[in-house]
Amino acid sequence: MKHEVKLANGVTVPALGQGTWYLGENRFQRKREIEGIRQGVEAGMTLIDTAEMYGSGAAEDMLGEAISTLDRSKLYLVSKVLPNNAGGSRMRQALKGSLSRIGVDYLDLYLYHWRGSYPLYETVSRLEELKAEGLIKAWGVSNFDIDDMEELWRIPEGRNCLVNQVLYHTGSRGIEFSLLPWMVEHDVALMSYCPLAQAGSLRRGLFQNKTLQELAAKHGVTVPEIMLAWNIRNGHTIAIPRSSKPEHTLSNANADSIELTAEELAMIDMAYPKPTRKEYLDMQ
Repeated sequence: MKHEVKLANGVTVPALGQGTWYLGENRFQRKREIEGIRQGVEAGMTLIDTAEMYGSGAAEDMLGEAISTLDRSKLYLVSKVLPNNAGGSRMRQALKGSLSRIGVDYLDLYLYHWRGSYPLYETVSRLEELKAEGLIKAWGVSNFDIDDMEELWRIPEGRNCLVNQVLYHTGSRGIEFSLLPWMVEHDVALMSYCPLAQAGSLRRGLFQNKTLQELAAKHGVTVPEIMLAWNIRNGHTIAIPRSSKPEHTLSNANADSIELTAEELAMIDMAYPKPTRKEYLDMQ
């Protein structure tokens, strides 16, 4: 992959990875989904994101089968812990379950899926313990807004957070007002889920937008590929598009070859303006 992101711990990961939300839940699609994951890895999308929540472990189980024939050392595996498992002894149990389903000994990155009732300092302490034990290489958070990140930073070990995973795509740019600048300043990488607005309610005619269609035609690619190229344009963002079809996975990977000019980025800004005020995180 040409586009990469260097994390605060010095590890470099591809800017285009693979998501698994909604995958593994239909046994009739499993073979196709597994093939898609493997083809994505072959194309350089070696970062794969999942979560214990996805299909109540079904996505992790599918991922485990998909990578069973691959070289683990060349993969960067990410999963997430649910809020109700983010304290006490529950986090270790949850992690062990994820590791078992994926069929690996450690995760490269473990994310706190969203804020829950456990004190943040306790969750950070548990994450640090798991890292010290070698069960995870690093940790981060998900769905944290700027107030959450500032609270995290007031916890000494909270500054070991490498990544914040939030929804971000061409039609959902609210984080650019305050959250994203804060993350850039503090060297916390952005991992953008739903970079193609797969969840639906925020798609808002994106694929039919004339500007995006014009740019896609100019580059000889698809609108989703333009959206992904835009998403990873700054060297700070890791996009994790989900695909249940191998051909779509390879199309996503092709976005790595697209370089948008300053003029083209300005065209997208005209079609989808940057935020002018603080907005709450989009989550769907």
